[in-house]
Amino acid sequence: MSSALEQEALPDDGRARTAPDTVTVRPGSPQPLGARFRSGPDGVAGTNFALWAAGAEAVEVCLFDDAGAETRYALTELTHEIWHGFVPGVRPGTRYGYRVHGRWDPWTGARWNPAKLLLDPYARAVDGDFRLPPEVYGHVRDWPEQHIADTVRDDRDSAPHVPKGVVVHDDASGDEWEDDRRPKTPWADSVIYELHVRGFTKLHPDIPEHLRGTYAGLAHPAAIGHLTRLGVTAVELLPVHQFAHEDHLLRRGLRNYWGYNSIGYFAPHAAYAASGTRGQQVGEFRRMVRALHDAGIEVILDVVYNHTAEANEMGPMLSLRGIDNRGYYRLQQDPRRYADYTGCGNTLHVVQPHVLRLITDSLRYWVTEMGVDGFRFDLAAALARSMHDVDMLSPFLAVIAQDPVLRRVKLIAEPWDVGMGGYQVGAFPPLWTEWNDRYRDAVRDFWRGAYPDVRDLGYRLSGSSDLYAWGGRRPQASVNFITAHDGFTLRDLVSYEHKHNEANGEANRDGTDDNRSWNCGAEGETDDPDIKALRRRQLRNLLTTLLLSTGVPMLVAGDELGRTQHGNNNGYCQDNELGWLDWSLADDPEWRPLTELVARLITLRRAHPVLRRRAFFSGRPQGPDGLRDLAWFTPAGTEMTDADWYAHAAGLSMFLSGTDIPQRDERGLPVTDDSFLVVLHAGEAPGRFTLPDAPWARTYELLVDTAREDQEAAPGTAYAAGAEVEMPGRAVWLLRAGR
Repeated sequence: MSSALEQEALPDDGRARTAPDTVTVRPGSPQPLGARFRSGPDGVAGTNFALWAAGAEAVEVCLFDDAGAETRYALTELTHEIWHGFVPGVRPGTRYGYRVHGRWDPWTGARWNPAKLLLDPYARAVDGDFRLPPEVYGHVRDWPEQHIADTVRDDRDSAPHVPKGVVVHDDASGDEWEDDRRPKTPWADSVIYELHVRGFTKLHPDIPEHLRGTYAGLAHPAAIGHLTRLGVTAVELLPVHQFAHEDHLLRRGLRNYWGYNSIGYFAPHAAYAASGTRGQQVGEFRRMVRALHDAGIEVILDVVYNHTAEANEMGPMLSLRGIDNRGYYRLQQDPRRYADYTGCGNTLHVVQPHVLRLITDSLRYWVTEMGVDGFRFDLAAALARSMHDVDMLSPFLAVIAQDPVLRRVKLIAEPWDVGMGGYQVGAFPPLWTEWNDRYRDAVRDFWRGAYPDVRDLGYRLSGSSDLYAWGGRRPQASVNFITAHDGFTLRDLVSYEHKHNEANGEANRDGTDDNRSWNCGAEGETDDPDIKALRRRQLRNLLTTLLLSTGVPMLVAGDELGRTQHGNNNGYCQDNELGWLDWSLADDPEWRPLTELVARLITLRRAHPVLRRRAFFSGRPQGPDGLRDLAWFTPAGTEMTDADWYAHAAGLSMFLSGTDIPQRDERGLPVTDDSFLVVLHAGEAPGRFTLPDAPWARTYELLVDTAREDQEAAPGTAYAAGAEVEMPGRAVWLLRAGR
């Protein structure tokens, strides 16, 4: 291997130097991968470096002092395609990267270029930010003939322009995260709250300014207090793996805000750390998780293992591309090009054993050493592809299913990708839950007046048994949501019919056009009091529907406050007030009742097991009274017929029987509950509804009426069974049935 180093003239900016004679690199160990500080057999402290780089001809680990001077050490030991060595004296806080030598032959997929400093895929902390000048590209980015630019090697040194990995002391172990520290909320009892670490805390007035936008800010009592007042059981954090900003955004003066552009699967994103970036971010993240656990809140990470920030063949060389391009990425039949099932330029080659190991090692690390409770997998269908097609027996899903750590945590699939056959809603195996976009579409359509088949709406409200009642799956397989980070906020959903993404600098071409929204009579903000009141009512309708539906509800941070992005439905690059949560809304009398309604509904959901069933409804007579556990009624108070199910209706009622719930408590006793009637009326005008008569109930008590701004005025109103009532237009009623 030394001959390869001697034969290749390496770029030298005057700061690089070879290893000093006083330091002898020891063989070290190929396990574990990454940089691990430890003591050798003779008690000498140092760091073991191990990198999988199949096909490489030589590997150097490059250490950087505080002034940026680089010292290179050749890793001469090679065990099962892993290059490794122990460097004495290298302590935690040391910054490092790799240079990997090999052939430059893009026509065969070989893209080794030792002029480029590469981030360790197993780096546990990263110091510095990604900039993308021409030196960061493995090829000559500005080559005159752009159609072959990616084949022309760029020999300029990238080290001054890229962040470095940081050696981190392994001061945490699995014992630190015993199960009794974790809330371990059952799926059926979960209420998920999707938030952005930076955006949730950046403008919070009660969080100290130096902590805003950070992990420590999310751990602050002011942030956690809002979550506990709402009653949510888990936060789902938008990506916190180290990520990079895309070149096209940097050129427009923007940045990647959401973070779906990962480059370091073990490192907490350094920009979200208040305590420092030389390893301190690891401890800060752990303390955040512990604070949330102490409040009874689980931590779920949104993870992006389907692609990396290196994009397609015209993208930068930051890590995997320069380590082993053909090993880490799926290539097309023309190996110069990348298979792209993600719409982001590349797709990780998950069927490759070491790539699969990278992902599962990362997942286990975040569970055992960082304390997280689960994961939401971005474009999970891309991970489930074997060679080309999505395969529910794929290596990735098989490994997860048998892993003793990962099979115990919450696993959420975004069950699609952008490739052929990528839409897989309802197809993931029983261990998984899924984002249910069919729920989103049906509920949006109903409340905007584009009524779906009642049959489709009924399935969505009752747990989507048509999608998930197979293979032992249960209603919690459906993560019900109406909004997510991607798309309109809930307030914008009732305020805009068209996207307004001009601030993104893409001529409003980005973002979906399929919003299924209704602006209630005016596009955007308005001073019309009637339109504003209608919009607030629609928000109450949407949130009430979500929190009374069977399945796992997911809220988006700020929707309970009336947050707006002014019609931008693709705020991925808006790291500013447009993307951050406006906490002044929390004290606004116009929006405070909405927050109170959400908290009230979550409290009701937590108190009543019939609203969070662990098994699907059977629709068959149950118990001594012979009542079905789920029954549907027309506005006339009659049970729905087959013809009714295929109609398009603006109103229907759903009766949830609590007399014979198919579950038992911790003592093994049957669980019983109150019974409820949920009445939904999406029509504009008031409607006449007949409440189901005996034997379903004798009386009904109104608990929630979304026609009211203040829910405190609603409880206590009583109706006799069989009574005809006038239901306000565009409203939801929740009534408790009296026997």
